[in-house]
Amino acid sequence: MKKIPSHISEYNYFCKLSTRWNDNDIYGHMNNIIYYALFDTAVNKWLIKNKLIDIKNGQNIGLIVQSGCNYFSSFEYPENINAGIRVTKIGKSSVRYEVGLFKEKEELSSADGFFIHVYVDRKTNKPIALDYNFKNTLDTIFVKTEV
Repeated sequence: MKKIPSHISEYNYFCKLSTRWNDNDIYGHMNNIIYYALFDTAVNKWLIKNKLIDIKNGQNIGLIVQSGCNYFSSFEYPENINAGIRVTKIGKSSVRYEVGLFKEKEELSSADGFFIHVYVDRKTNKPIALDYNFKNTLDTIFVKTEV
């Protein structure tokens, strides 16, 4: 089944990102690994902004256990990107984040990605249950989808 790009209206939180000089590969477009870095950057910016993680001293950290991406059109340098972020599943210790990357003034995504974080104790690497505040904040970007 062919995937279709997501629409900008399917997200209720956005952050601005931009391509960098070294993002283009030998073929003149942005390499696929850069898309994954953008997904990770967008979600972690949101987590830090909402004080859900403390990257230096926090007890919990999110480990990616699954990820994927569908590509629809290329980015290249220099280009600004609107990253739409949503949560589509909240488990006991896991969260599914989805990110749509949009060119400026475009309503359909150039790439749609997802990853699942399992939150673990920083010292033991054992999964920890997400507390009420964490889940309540995730609810602010929760979107029911057909996964």
